[in-house]
Amino acid sequence: MDVLKLATEWAKSEVFSTRFFIFFAVLFLIASTGFWQLAKTDLAKAYIIPTLIAGLLLMSIGLGLFYTNKSRITQFEKAYHTNATSFFSSEIERSESTLKEYTVVFKVVPSLIIVAALLILFINTPTWRAIGITSIALLTVILLVDGTAYSRIESYNKELKLIAIENETKK
Repeated sequence: MDVLKLATEWAKSEVFSTRFFIFFAVLFLIASTGFWQLAKTDLAKAYIIPTLIAGLLLMSIGLGLFYTNKSRITQFEKAYHTNATSFFSSEIERSESTLKEYTVVFKVVPSLIIVAALLILFINTPTWRAIGITSIALLTVILLVDGTAYSRIESYNKELKLIAIENETKK
């Protein structure tokens, strides 16, 4: 398979995936607005700020990744046509370093979920309960989207390595 086509398909998949961050951000922002307009109890009122912050965080993550990956598609083509060999090796290195970063994410995020759950368990005020529950929801969204992104980058890395092996056997 052509390396440029493989890289472009991966980047397009990432662009699609980042839309889920934006989708969930909108849901959190709608929830915040709903709590702001309709909240009657202290707990419901306590959700206004945490859901707003979660929505803004997801929106910034989603938009940042969306534009990064969107611009990466054109950068791939330029880099490939400039020096295909260099592009190929840089993609292998980039995908491997990204895989290592995800290893950290999959250790830190579950730990934060545990901390948030303990917060709910031991601090019985509406504000902290809302912060804990919203944090768990936010971190779950991050795990869901990053889980699929990890799977894609892992597959992409394996394909790149297979191409490298094929190129070595042709020599």
